[in-house]
Amino acid sequence: MPKISITIIVGIFLFSFFGSYIYDISPYTLNSDDILLEPSLLHLMGTDRLGRDILARVIEGGKISLVIGVGSAFIASLIGLFLGSLAGYIRGGVDKAFVITVDLFLTFPTFFLLLALVSYVNASAWVLIIIISVTGWMTTARLIRSESFKITTQPYIKILNIANVSKLKILFKYYAPILAPIYFVSFTFGVGGAILAESGLSFLGLGIVAPQMSWGTILSGGKDVIEIAWWVSFFPGLMIFLVTFALINISNYLQQLTNQKQIQN
Repeated sequence: MPKISITIIVGIFLFSFFGSYIYDISPYTLNSDDILLEPSLLHLMGTDRLGRDILARVIEGGKISLVIGVGSAFIASLIGLFLGSLAGYIRGGVDKAFVITVDLFLTFPTFFLLLALVSYVNASAWVLIIIISVTGWMTTARLIRSESFKITTQPYIKILNIANVSKLKILFKYYAPILAPIYFVSFTFGVGGAILAESGLSFLGLGIVAPQMSWGTILSGGKDVIEIAWWVSFFPGLMIFLVTFALINISNYLQQLTNQKQIQN
């Protein structure tokens, strides 16, 4: 299953970032003669209500969706890794401030917090990356903090502290290798979550602004014609499902490897 999931992810990345070199139809061209055409040899995924080719739009929208997913997951996981390890290692006032901050963020449902932030700004890919990152680092941070507590109690860490070894050196040399598997699991989960978050915002009209497009905006554009033109929403929705499904499988596999390593140790 991991091999199939990795193949799906690699295939979708190649499809999104290099597909336009093979399928060179413009995703922006309007054609009044090709409105809501069913999938055919001429238009493999059909056309939308403005006569635009769905396959070309899915390829173009995939770039935005994947950049937002990977970018926000990377930043959110990095924030969680840094703050969680810092709180678990230093403890004391830093840990108390960390707990209060996390509890404050978790007081509000993440998606509603996203809605509140996006409603005050003009959404773009970079804005969404920042907003999704700011609202998505808490789970990773809590996991990292919990694991950091265990590491801090180890005898060799206490010896290093007594020897006045640099805290940064301890964090990077001794904490980072142990915390890395948790980071990668959180990252893979985060990519799927970020793509779903962006799609949800775009479906509500608060995501990517035209003429830019994402899988979420394409899917949203087909909701009014779903009864007569299922293909408009089906294909971008299929891409979102495949990416999320594959990443969840990869995350579960990485988590199993981490658990086996911990058992062996």
